Amino acid sequence: MSEPICKRLVDLIEHNADRLTRAWLADVKRRPETHSYHNYPDDQLYERIHEVYRNLGKWVCREATVADVARVYTALGRQRHAEGFALSEVLEALILTRRHLWLLVLSEAFLDTALDLQQALDLNARAVLFFDRAMYFSALGFEEAQAEAAPKPTAALAQELARPRRLARRPRGKAPSE
Repeated sequence: MSEPICKRLVDLIEHNADRLTRAWLADVKRRPETHSYHNYPDDQLYERIHEVYRNLGKWVCREATVADVARVYTALGRQRHAEGFALSEVLEALILTRRHLWLLVLSEAFLDTALDLQQALDLNARAVLFFDRAMYFSALGFEEAQAEAAPKPTAALAQELARPRRLARRPRGKAPSE
């Protein structure tokens, strides 16, 4: 991505991080798809999403490595699982984060010329790729935490489940009772 559009993006996000955060918070608190967020303290949600927006321009512009995204968002997925969020809610919250960013870009006249439009589309493609990776790794971390939290079968139960079963036979000529 060209340097001027990255600088403009970083400046835009940094100057509007509070506005983006408040819009996201209002959205996540009212949507039925993010029910667990309704009962979560506003100040904690504000801090979390504000941190994302403060760093987002740098993530997108510096072309964060897949390993960087994996590390941060796998941990996020694990944390959200531990806090009792549903995976669908975590993914919806990330979708809303991306949506509010794009709405800001559109509302701030980022698209004055054909070159601006091309650069904005490039920016959108990079942001979508970043968020796709963030969602994937959040889901991966969530599922890993879920698997680790699942009850493990005891040795006796494992042996019982592994034992071959014989099906009970009914006498010939008799219909099963209703």
